Amino acid sequence: MNENHEIAATVQRRIAVAAMLCVTGFALIGLRLVDVTILQGKAPGPVATTMMVPRGGRADLLDRNGIVLARNLPVDDLYAQPRVLKNRAAAAGMLAGATDVDSGRLARAFATSHNYVLVARYLPQDTLGKVSRLGLPGLELEPTSKRSYPEGDAAIQVIGATDPDGNGISGLELGLQPLLRNAAPGTSVGLSLDLRVQDALSHEIEASRQEFHARAAGGIVMDVNSGEVLAMASLPDSPTDAAELGVDPRRNRMAQDVYELGSVFKIFSFALAVEDHTITLDEPFAIGAGYRMGRYTIHDAEHMPATLSARDVLAQSSNAGTAQIALRSGADRQRQFLAHLGLLGEVHSELPERAMPLYPRHWGDIQTATIGFGHGISVTPLAFVTAAATVVNGGRRITPTFLRREGDARGEQLIKPETSATMRELLRYVVTNGTGKKADVAGYGVGGKTGSAEKVSGRSYVAHKLLTSFCAVFPISNPRYLVFVMLDEPHGTKETYGLALAGFTAAPLAGRVIARIAPMLGMPPMEGPVLAQAKENS
Repeated sequence: MNENHEIAATVQRRIAVAAMLCVTGFALIGLRLVDVTILQGKAPGPVATTMMVPRGGRADLLDRNGIVLARNLPVDDLYAQPRVLKNRAAAAGMLAGATDVDSGRLARAFATSHNYVLVARYLPQDTLGKVSRLGLPGLELEPTSKRSYPEGDAAIQVIGATDPDGNGISGLELGLQPLLRNAAPGTSVGLSLDLRVQDALSHEIEASRQEFHARAAGGIVMDVNSGEVLAMASLPDSPTDAAELGVDPRRNRMAQDVYELGSVFKIFSFALAVEDHTITLDEPFAIGAGYRMGRYTIHDAEHMPATLSARDVLAQSSNAGTAQIALRSGADRQRQFLAHLGLLGEVHSELPERAMPLYPRHWGDIQTATIGFGHGISVTPLAFVTAAATVVNGGRRITPTFLRREGDARGEQLIKPETSATMRELLRYVVTNGTGKKADVAGYGVGGKTGSAEKVSGRSYVAHKLLTSFCAVFPISNPRYLVFVMLDEPHGTKETYGLALAGFTAAPLAGRVIARIAPMLGMPPMEGPVLAQAKENS
């Protein structure tokens, strides 16, 4: 019995010791909590992380091959509580020095506020270290995110930007705002853009812009069957170069600026004439010294023979001949046709940037003639490209998109398939026998049209101030892609004999773009006649 009693006493002593240890431990923990939450909040110490709820996420933007174009990265915003700062003015100066913000702004905010004041957004780790070493009380971090563009300025005018609160303010960041904001982690939106094609387009356009000392330049690559925009560039996009040339480096001139594009517009005059059977391709037209309309004479940029067949009017880009062809259609029919192709209204896509075309209120014979060869009407390059794609893709409507699509997205029939096939044949003839020879790329059956438009200054056109462009389609027998390039005020060089017309400037540029992107797009060179399947594929 005594032995059992001793055992029980021993157990009770051990329980008592354990209980005392537990009490002591909890007491120490409690004291530590008081120290951390109360005492250290009033004394110098490291920057504290707050329990504020992070802002909603934003989906990634990916190119069509999965390359990240835009992504939110976790960062911290720094806030201060002026009420716990002993010397607010001194603290403002110290924080301004560590974070590189305006000390005057901080001093004013600290003097008038007792609650949280934003010191700086998106602090990198090295700056956080500097702030922590200041030893100031009342500093707290709010977890947030910063929009990052891993590919730098690539397609930046298309992708756009966000404001400090993560809301889209331009480009697809704004246009796709409902899809992007408050997205779950890991969410992404696939774009139609192909970064490889974008880089090739931008590189070649910039090289030509510098070669011909052009004020600006731009281009678009589109899938003619889906309406997907694979690339879109407006150059220069560097702030330094743009400032020297007086252009906005962040402005998407392909989508929100309108231009008189000149002779590339002849595509639509011929498509209408072929559609309505107002011409035959071998029919001769008198060209000579120009086409007289009352007190006006429509001249050509280069010397022309006395007569040209209809197909050679397009191939040699005769304004006088095209004016006569447009007049056969008449003002009402021309206007109806252009509206049918979407050229007299805004072009809608996911981009918020867009512009209304400019065209005459009074649409008489003079307007019909000049619009026939691309003067007197101004449209965005994106609107032109969309309409031109319809002309060559079998005549079916497409809607431009910057979201990735699968398969054929062609819609209603706008022009007859036979018209589309004839236009493909004519555009190929322009490249083999006309002003577009320098755009040809062996094995890819390029078809296209040059455009050399005189720019307007005041109320008149300036003869040697040009906007040159080229609209290229390949492969012409069964079109897949359209490449549009444009040079604003190019200058001739020794190699071009001092000439700056599109056949010497824009056409070779389009050819170089095609030569680079066709292999990227998985298109091997073709063999045999490139037009063998033209009518069959309509």
